[in-house]
Amino acid sequence: MLTTEEEPSTGADAPTATPTPIKAAPTPTPPQRAPGRLLALAALLSAALMALHAHLPNTALNLGSLFQTLLPWTGLAVPALLALAAVRRSRLAAVAVLAPALVWATLFGPTLTDKGKDRGTGTGATGHGLTVLSHNVDEANPDPAGTARALAGAKADVLALVELSEESTPVYERELAAAYPHHAVLGGVGLWSRHRLTAVAEVEIMPWTRAMRATAATPEGPVAVYAAHLASVRVSGAGFTTARRNEAARALASAVRAEPAPRVVVLGDFNGTYQDTALAPVTSQLRSAQREAGDGFGFTYPAGFPVVRIDDVLVKGMDPRASWTLPATGSDHRPVGATLRF
Repeated sequence: MLTTEEEPSTGADAPTATPTPIKAAPTPTPPQRAPGRLLALAALLSAALMALHAHLPNTALNLGSLFQTLLPWTGLAVPALLALAAVRRSRLAAVAVLAPALVWATLFGPTLTDKGKDRGTGTGATGHGLTVLSHNVDEANPDPAGTARALAGAKADVLALVELSEESTPVYERELAAAYPHHAVLGGVGLWSRHRLTAVAEVEIMPWTRAMRATAATPEGPVAVYAAHLASVRVSGAGFTTARRNEAARALASAVRAEPAPRVVVLGDFNGTYQDTALAPVTSQLRSAQREAGDGFGFTYPAGFPVVRIDDVLVKGMDPRASWTLPATGSDHRPVGATLRF
């Protein structure tokens, strides 16, 4: 029997195949913002550097000294990090910023208060005390006479002037003679005093004269007074160059350590701040009048817009009662003053 295969039906009643739906390509995920963890880490690192600043090494380019010199300005990291945290909308970063804010406040909160107990001028105003003034007068000062008159107007008992030049020294001697009957100048440093000066001698801290010592015979007893100008520092491609300054600091420290007088005042331009651990040979023996009895940071350099305090009044055996920074003169430094009690 002849048979044939049935042909597939193509009629209207034939079932229609269901088409497979085509899936759309996934939409690319937009790039994510920088994680707040990085900002949080930066905040914690900033806090650690502030808290451990005294332990930062100077092995590489003396960056430890540079960081310590600019330490008060590290607080600027707080608003900067907080602003970035706001831009990134990161709660984690915002909370982490509290760490450097707290460390900075702990380090410098007391500095922002006026710790002065009395701010007189001269022994007559403070009772049993001594008012001292220190100024790097700048050998390029265009108006030494005006600077001398401004210093005399402060009515301190003792003045220490550094960076005197051969041309300016006679000007200071003439302008200060009426207020200060006693003075001594050695090289580029000098002392002017209302009280008799004895035992005047150079303190050898560098190959040329940059420091001196004298005994001021005050009514309350003798005081050893030092005027010092440590070597300058520079920021360059070689880093923060401080070797000569550090060597001068060690020499000055040796002189202070050997000082037999119970009351000592060291005045001058240290070309470094009290926080700079490279100056510890000196600062560990003495107290900063500004830190103990000052108002604010007392920045002194540069005079037009001071950002660091490299001029100071350091004492031993006396009680700082007040410390302040005077208005700018013709120098590139501002003068600093302090009232000390016996």
